[in-house]
Amino acid sequence: QVQLVESGGGLVQPGGSLRLSCVASGTIFSINHMGWYRQAPGKQRDLVAVSTSSGSTNYADSVKGRFTISRDNAKNTVYLQMNSLKPEDTAAYYCNARVRGRRWDSPERDYWGQGTQVTVSS
Repeated sequence: QVQLVESGGGLVQPGGSLRLSCVASGTIFSINHMGWYRQAPGKQRDLVAVSTSSGSTNYADSVKGRFTISRDNAKNTVYLQMNSLKPEDTAAYYCNARVRGRRWDSPERDYWGQGTQVTVSS
């Protein structure tokens, strides 16, 4: 099994910054992509940013230029640096990872963290 644990959420004023972290632990042979999604009350869960094992990244249009995703593969950790935060960034942020388990030929599975709340308000 694999566990994803997020941290770093909180309350911040508009224009402020936060840094989210997500650590993957458990039976891990390799991790393909790691990313962040967010879900506001009454809305669907949407992709915020993703980082692939090759180092490429992809961002939602709404966060381009403000958010930066990065990975520390040695620590199985993904970060999301969020700058110039806006009230519309308020949501629960979820970490996602596609993990290959015990062996090189084990199937890949998607795992989710429990979520961390980000609230942008004055």
